[in-house]
Amino acid sequence: MALLLPHPPILETRSFHWADEAACAAFAQRLAALPSLRGDSFIALRGPLGAGKTTFVRHLLRALGVRGRIKSPTYAVLEPYEIDGCAVAHFDFYRFTDPREWVDAGFRDMFAAPGLKLAEWPESAAAVLPVADWQMELEALDGDQRRVTLHALTDHGQRMLSDIG
Repeated sequence: MALLLPHPPILETRSFHWADEAACAAFAQRLAALPSLRGDSFIALRGPLGAGKTTFVRHLLRALGVRGRIKSPTYAVLEPYEIDGCAVAHFDFYRFTDPREWVDAGFRDMFAAPGLKLAEWPESAAAVLPVADWQMELEALDGDQRRVTLHALTDHGQRMLSDIG
């Protein structure tokens, strides 16, 4: 029998349509400009393979100032960055199977510390992850179009949602 975890209450939801990758990049630029994003935010990215989770994170990291190659953390689980004194952690829990790895890898400490956390495939680590500020659901439509649904799950997430417009 599967363990059913309580779902945090959704405080607010907004949907967006990205016509193409340029719209994804523009949204990432708007998000990167929010002062409320830096410091301590957690965005959980959900969607099937090919929905655009990693592409969005790459655009966001570029907009935040990351230079050089941005690797997908699919095999490493984590790619850390330091941007203007702010810690940024990009997680990919696609292959995450053992909750003991959470403690052994120091992820508990990382989520407890200030900084921006971006997590792909959060459902694979749901039993150990804290509540995300945003749950971002990406859905591929025709061509390069995407439907993006943002759920604010915390007061901080709701402020970010309000700030993004």
